[in-house]
Amino acid sequence: MPELIPAPVHIPVPGGKTIEEYAGHVATGDDRVSIAHMVAPAGWTEPEQTPEFDEFTVVLEGSLMVDSENGPTRVNAGQAIVARGGEWVRYYTEDGARYMSICVPAFAPDTVHRADEDHNVYDPE
Repeated sequence: MPELIPAPVHIPVPGGKTIEEYAGHVATGDDRVSIAHMVAPAGWTEPEQTPEFDEFTVVLEGSLMVDSENGPTRVNAGQAIVARGGEWVRYYTEDGARYMSICVPAFAPDTVHRADEDHNVYDPE
């Protein structure tokens, strides 16, 4: 039987970004996939990371910058980007963005491997 998800769960994070999770560890206890709506203000940045999961990001408004070993990529409203598990990435905004993030398997703090937590990521310099 289909299960209605009446509202997302707000996940507090620093830096002014908002995360509203519809499916995943927090909202539904699901470890197979996470689906979240995010709003990142102008000038927001996330630490470098090398996650174990694939992350599909669909930009709804504004633009999102994604750094990788190949350099920066701008993802504009109406576009999407896929960062595969094991790839070094860093997400940030110049003017702000509203986007959806789908992670397979689900996002988990112990599988994202952020630089400020692991100190073991790609250094593009």
